[in-house]
Amino acid sequence: MTESGLFQVLRLMRPFWRRAVLALLLSVLTIGSSIALMMTSAWLISTAALQLGITSLGLAPTAVRFFGLSRAVFRYLERLVSHDVTFRLLARLRVWFYKRIEPLSLVQLQAFRSGDLMARVVTDIEELQNFYLRVASPPIVAVIVTAVMGAAFSLFDGRTALVLVAFMLVTGSLLPWLTRWIGDSIGRQLVDQRTRLNSHLIDTVQGLADSVAFGYTARLRETLEEMNGRLTQSERQMGRLDGLQNGLSTLLVNLAALCVLWVAIGRVEGVLLATLTLGTIAAFEAITPLALAGQNLGKEQTAANRVFEIINSTPAVPEAPPLSAPLPPNPALTLAKVTFRYGPEEQPVFTNFSLAIPYGTRVLLTGESGAGKSSLINVLLRFAEHEAGQILVGKTDLCAIPHEAVRQLFGVMTQRTHLFNTTVGENIRIGQKTASDEAIVAAAQAAQIHTFITSLPDGYDTYVGEGGARLSGGERQRIALARMLLKDAPIWLLDEITANLDPITATTVLQTVLAAGAERTIILMTHRTRLVASHPFNQHVQLGR
Repeated sequence: MTESGLFQVLRLMRPFWRRAVLALLLSVLTIGSSIALMMTSAWLISTAALQLGITSLGLAPTAVRFFGLSRAVFRYLERLVSHDVTFRLLARLRVWFYKRIEPLSLVQLQAFRSGDLMARVVTDIEELQNFYLRVASPPIVAVIVTAVMGAAFSLFDGRTALVLVAFMLVTGSLLPWLTRWIGDSIGRQLVDQRTRLNSHLIDTVQGLADSVAFGYTARLRETLEEMNGRLTQSERQMGRLDGLQNGLSTLLVNLAALCVLWVAIGRVEGVLLATLTLGTIAAFEAITPLALAGQNLGKEQTAANRVFEIINSTPAVPEAPPLSAPLPPNPALTLAKVTFRYGPEEQPVFTNFSLAIPYGTRVLLTGESGAGKSSLINVLLRFAEHEAGQILVGKTDLCAIPHEAVRQLFGVMTQRTHLFNTTVGENIRIGQKTASDEAIVAAAQAAQIHTFITSLPDGYDTYVGEGGARLSGGERQRIALARMLLKDAPIWLLDEITANLDPITATTVLQTVLAAGAERTIILMTHRTRLVASHPFNQHVQLGR
């Protein structure tokens, strides 16, 4: 267990420690009721067999009823509370993961495949829901029950108590160590293979259109079948390990009962022999889950380490302290000898780049693919840190502005507008989460998409599909424009917004965007210079020279 993995999951359980303690107590009471039920029943049957009369049974019949009912009640409450702790931990993990990953630079996250990120936030965190139930809780319950049973059996016979405790300790340590030793590599391999399969499947679905177009589906199917075969083989190995640990658990429980009976004969009253034997069997209800805990530890640790591999990353762009004075509502933007590269060993994307943009200016930024147009957006949005030079918003250094304030300065449209699988209205509302329905309609009208939206079956409540699959490229771009208008940012960054559109649609979208942003600073980045030749720009800058 490393500090970067399961130990940090334990720390996330601190807000729920009272519920966790209550779940542990209820688990001990459940097993205690089961043990008491078996021992009382055995004593009752043994005593009744001697035909000593009903008075000799005392309160035993009542105790049997009580422990039978209490076991069911405690088991229900234990399941209720323990699963409540589990799901609270799961919810906290997911929210906490998002809060920790959100400040990380998008450039940092590009090192991970989208399917891999999805697997970490869904599959790996889902795996950690078993941590409390199958790894953290069983050892504590086993220690408590072993101590209590040792003390209880010592009241009948000290040697018998030693035999019971010895078997419980050996079974509770040797069997988990054995399953951990055998199952550690299998568990890690299982998590890794499942994650790889999920990641590859997500990437395959996302690129399915291109795969079909280029006849690559057969190869993809073969790859998926191969990965699924390896996963199936690992699951079979884990199944065999389950069977082995179940068999060994049953063997050790019966061997413990036999040894307790052997030692107890001649040392305790005959009427108590069945009581001690059945009590021994019932006590192992607290010990047998330890083998499963050892088996699951490898999977839990692998999943935790994969989650914290991202979480423990240091943000590449540090957060700035709050501003002492608000930024001007109509800021100028100045870049003075800015140099940027993606890594220490990488070549500079642009060097000593300077640009002065008064508010309300239209700037046309051109250059071949790879010249640094998109990289400039990453620098301005503080997704990546520039190496040298200075960027001023008004008279304030961009590095001294908090990230959230930076995001409010810029409205961004790119060639790949991401629409979530929700309604048209909610996709527009991303621009400003507190916006009213009237404001959303006004933004859609300004973006010249309102008429189309109202023609949809459910209007603004129409679902657009994953990535806006139900809409055309021009419609997606207009929705992105409405989102940007709703945000009401003073500076617009437009990156190849017509790249995937036919010439007629591209011209219409460009005219709509420039008309809607007439009172704002616009920085248009494109390599389609013919398309913008008829539109007036205050400055024309070419990157890559």
